Amino acid sequence: MDNTLRLQYLEAMGIDVWLPRVSVPAEQPPAFEEAIDPTEAETRISATDNWDVLKADVAGCTKCALCTTRSKTVFGSGNQQADWMLVGEAPGQQEDEQGLPFVGSAGLLLTEMLRAIGLTREEVFMTNVLKCNPPDNRDPHVNEVESCYTYLQRQQQLIKPKIIVALGRIAAQSLLKTDEPLSGLRGKVHTFNDTPVVVIYHPAYLLRFLPKKREAWLDLKYAIQTFKNNEG
Repeated sequence: MDNTLRLQYLEAMGIDVWLPRVSVPAEQPPAFEEAIDPTEAETRISATDNWDVLKADVAGCTKCALCTTRSKTVFGSGNQQADWMLVGEAPGQQEDEQGLPFVGSAGLLLTEMLRAIGLTREEVFMTNVLKCNPPDNRDPHVNEVESCYTYLQRQQQLIKPKIIVALGRIAAQSLLKTDEPLSGLRGKVHTFNDTPVVVIYHPAYLLRFLPKKREAWLDLKYAIQTFKNNEG
């Protein structure tokens, strides 16, 4: 998409162009919260695991009833050795049809959010807690999250990112196994398998509540600082 068309698209959606990346003042490294340890069974990931095996496992998954309603599984996309891993809630209808994460208006906004901190979709890895679309885009059920949880763990262990960004309340609660509200999860550094996790608003939420964009920008700057603290 050329720059002019991109700006026209954003303007048509009522979205201001995101600010270019700015330098983030040096701050004291945020205190890490105590890691939420997964169960022993969940951490037993095979040392011979690889992307081909994992993709095949996801594509053929029948662990929950979503396998009967999906069009395509949505494994994820991007750099398989990315420093940044983005985790959303679940594929929507468009993602279900295309087999790709974060498409449509929310995907476009997410692309602009990444651009604002100097990243492209090709440089990060994007995925969801669920790999199948829940009917009518409803919230994931507990058993569905549990069925997909090991797939997410395996992706994280193969990528070995330096930071994970959880997009929205459900993604954050599912990833971190907590019922704490989004307001209590933002602005803190959590951990998932020893990787720092920062929670931000989901881009679909920002499309509905545009005044939250300022808070979202602060969250992104916090993610940048957390990444820098963990870099190297």
